[in-house]
Amino acid sequence: MIDNKISKVLNNIKEQSPGQKEFYQAVYEVLNAIKPLLASDSKYFDYNILNRIVIPERTIIFKVSWVDDNGEFQTNLGYRVQFNSAIGPYKGGLRFHESVNLGVVKFLGFEQTFKNALTGLQIGGAKGGSNFNPKGKSDNEVMRFCQSFMSELYKYIGQNRDVPAGDIGVGQREIGYLFGQYKRLTGEFDGVITGKGVNWGGSFARKQATGYGSVYFAQEHLKVYNDSLEGKTCVVSGSGNVAIYTIEKLLNLGAKVIACSDSQGTIYHKNGIDIASLKAIKEINRESLSAYAKLHPDSQYIDKAHYPNGGHAIWHIPCDIAFPSATQNELNLLDAKALVKNGCIMVNEGANMPTTPDAIDYLMQNNILFSPAKAANAGGVATSQLEMSQNASMMQWSFEDVDIKLRQIMKNIFKKAYNTAKEYNSDKNLIVGANIAGFKKVADSMIDQGSI
Repeated sequence: MIDNKISKVLNNIKEQSPGQKEFYQAVYEVLNAIKPLLASDSKYFDYNILNRIVIPERTIIFKVSWVDDNGEFQTNLGYRVQFNSAIGPYKGGLRFHESVNLGVVKFLGFEQTFKNALTGLQIGGAKGGSNFNPKGKSDNEVMRFCQSFMSELYKYIGQNRDVPAGDIGVGQREIGYLFGQYKRLTGEFDGVITGKGVNWGGSFARKQATGYGSVYFAQEHLKVYNDSLEGKTCVVSGSGNVAIYTIEKLLNLGAKVIACSDSQGTIYHKNGIDIASLKAIKEINRESLSAYAKLHPDSQYIDKAHYPNGGHAIWHIPCDIAFPSATQNELNLLDAKALVKNGCIMVNEGANMPTTPDAIDYLMQNNILFSPAKAANAGGVATSQLEMSQNASMMQWSFEDVDIKLRQIMKNIFKKAYNTAKEYNSDKNLIVGANIAGFKKVADSMIDQGSI
């Protein structure tokens, strides 16, 4: 009966939202993971929660027109999906990348709803962005795009309504331009955007938070098995904020990171990734990772064109722990088989939904410890909420204070996911634990508040 009801919900969203495969995937994962909860309590069917929770409260799509450096008019699409506000104001990042479409934004907003619930903080779920790619654009072009984007978005956001942040393609430069335009349009200097510069309302440790939080989660997961990160060989996909600060924290805790990647290729450095070189290449010079191999001749650059047929080079490098920290569906079944074959003991998701469903099944069947993104990736939004708290009190906490709070939040998230999994007889399955814990908080709040 439960399977039939879940199938009906999935069929409904496919009819209502055609062509949104990432969104279907996210909904499928959540609804299948919470089966033990649905079997134990009929109220979620009685209140029709499954059908209600998969539909965003508001979907905003708008045109973004801007002028490039050649004086030519360009047009992109902008999105903001305000998914669920049952436990607090909408909260979620903005992604600027050519792959952004409504299905991607809906999947991200749906995931964000439950991730935010796991933090224990009073924030709802949202996501937004545009199919604009800031790579290769001048600062002035990025500024003009951001100003045009915010000229439409500002009507729908506010510090007690919806608080965007950064995501892929939206770093402190973009946040600065967006916030500046919001302030110009509204005359308000408030906490409407997080990820701001520390000189103008930002929080220390925000840039590091998702990566650090991911590592803290992995640390807690290993502790259950009387193990630690010290001495472990790790690979980390990506080379943006999440990946860079995952690598930095792993090194701080005594692990060895031998590979990372970007959209064009993978760096394999058997002697260990040099974090200073990586930061210079990606944060300062904004270059391809191929520049790393020039600085370190003992490393190997593997061009994307030479990846395994259907796979990704980074997951075929032998390691103890894999940290997929780039983008959705970047680790597939072929990659999972390579990880198992090469002796990997844990996959810890730093990106949003980076592992395909069949890859997850294979990893779990082979007793690989699996830390789902919904829990392991929550450090960034948790620290964003800490930034909101600082803005509200007009205070600024030290890096150390924020890092201590972040570590405790990640520890609490792990405990919540682990204990919930045990409660529903799935003690090793954090996918079940994280999804049930997040879903239950949001769904129970919806029931308490009536027909929202």
